[in-house]
Order: sequence, then C-alpha cells, then structure tokens
Amino acid sequence: MVTKLRALMSAVENGSFKAAAESLGCTQSAVSHMISSLEEELGFRLLRRGRSAVRLTDEGERLLGAARSLLSAEEQLRQTAASIRGLDQGTVRIGAFTSVAVHWLPPVLKEFQRDYPNVEFKLLNGDYHDVNEWLSDGSVDIGFVALPCELKCETIALMEDRLLAILPKDSRYASYPRFPLTECEREPFISLLQSSDHDARRALEAAGVKPNVRFYTKDDYAIIAMVEQGLGMSIMPELLLKGRHDELLTLPLVPEAKRTIGIAYAVGSHPGPATQRFCDYVVRYVMAQGAQ
Repeated sequence: MVTKLRALMSAVENGSFKAAAESLGCTQSAVSHMISSLEEELGFRLLRRGRSAVRLTDEGERLLGAARSLLSAEEQLRQTAASIRGLDQGTVRIGAFTSVAVHWLPPVLKEFQRDYPNVEFKLLNGDYHDVNEWLSDGSVDIGFVALPCELKCETIALMEDRLLAILPKDSRYASYPRFPLTECEREPFISLLQSSDHDARRALEAAGVKPNVRFYTKDDYAIIAMVEQGLGMSIMPELLLKGRHDELLTLPLVPEAKRTIGIAYAVGSHPGPATQRFCDYVVRYVMAQGAQ
C-alpha cells in the first residue's frame, strides 16, 4: 500500500499522472494502475480525472492526512534503518520562506551533501502561512518559522533578525539615522498579504501605528521593486536584504523591532536521523554566521 500511496501523493502534488510518472521514474500507465488498485482496495474513488489534471475527491481529501502520516513514518523507518547499517540515506522535506531559502539553505545544503551525498531533499518555498500549512498537513518534515509559532510544534530558536525600513534612494528620510515607525502613517506603505505580514504587523501594532497601506502583494521581491520605483516604503527583515545592491535606502526602526527565526516540527512527530542531522548542520551554520 505504501508504494500506491506514494503514487497518489505524487499525482496530487504534481497535478497529473504524467508529471507524477516523471517524478517517480516510472510510466504514466504504472501510476494510473497503482492508484486504480488503491481505490479498489479501499473501496472508493480517490481522484477525479480530467483531461490534463487530477484532483482529490471528497473521500480522497479525508484520507490525505493519514496518507501523509503513513508515508512520513515509512520515511523515518527507512532513515533509521539506513543509519543502523552505517549508511545515511532518505529524503528530508523542508519548508522555508524566502530569506532562509536564499541565504541559509544553499550553503547548508552544500556542506551537508558533501558529507552525506545519498540524502535527497525536497524543498518547498513560500511565505509564513505556506510553511505553517505544510507543517500542519505533513507536507514537510521541518519548517523554518517566525517565533513564537502559532502551531503546536517543537521549535529551535536560531537567530534574532532586525527589521528595517526600506525607502527609495531619494527619500526625504535619507538624512535620518533611524526611521520613526510613526511615519508609516504618512508615507505610502507597501504591505505583504495579511496572512504573511507577521513581522511588520507586529512591529506596527506594538508601536500603536496604523500604516498608510496603498499596495498589497505576496512577493518580497515585488515589494523591493515597487519601493525602487518610488511607489512607497515598507518594512523588511535584514536577512532578506543581505547582499543586495538595490536602489534602496535602508534604515533601522524606532522603536527597534526584530523577528526570531526558528526551525519547527510537529508535536508528536519523530524526525528521522537524516532530518535530525540536517537540523544540527543548520544550527551550526547560523551560530557560525553570528560569530562573524
């Protein structure tokens, strides 16, 4: 059944039998046969087949959480068995938001793959809301989150990251050493969607400030481009802006505001050896960065 469930999850995640077959390294007919066999075994339809896409039936939706839990347990078993044999294998599924995906994961993955070349990775990149959803439904083993986390998760705090005001280069605030948060009520403000904008919203609410929001977007880099064009200002984490040479003015905030970045995994889950070892590599990398 595990193999059939893996075929089902691949079809759901990739949206079609063809894409699932490419992901699994088998034929499209094999994927279709495995899912049909699973439906026959369970006694109900799991997928609605369209000409170019598939989607879950209501019964399939109800089964989804249990299927993910079973596949996760199977992966943990595989990793543990490999570790006992002295091998390091398995798949580590990671959910991350933009700044971590861009600035932390590439060097950590490079170091980890050098030491453990047989471990594979599945990386999902989104905003805070996306990562929380992936942790909740079991799509990822670990997720990078902003603490405190609203989910029931075990967490490891990694780093405090300053929030900065970003403004056009020719802003009238260019001579200011710091940006007063109260000015967000006067300046056109570009905001992430409410489901994603935890950092700026917490800072503004703590200061009792209601920003003059003119634009909403889900993409961090879209905000940067809009600020460069003089459409407004925003607030962003320092890590996201690391190494960039945009036409931006960045200023510390008054009052100061920070976010705490952490790693989380669902309460009651038991990450496999490869996943646990990867977390160790992340912690070591972040600590080394902080010591520089």
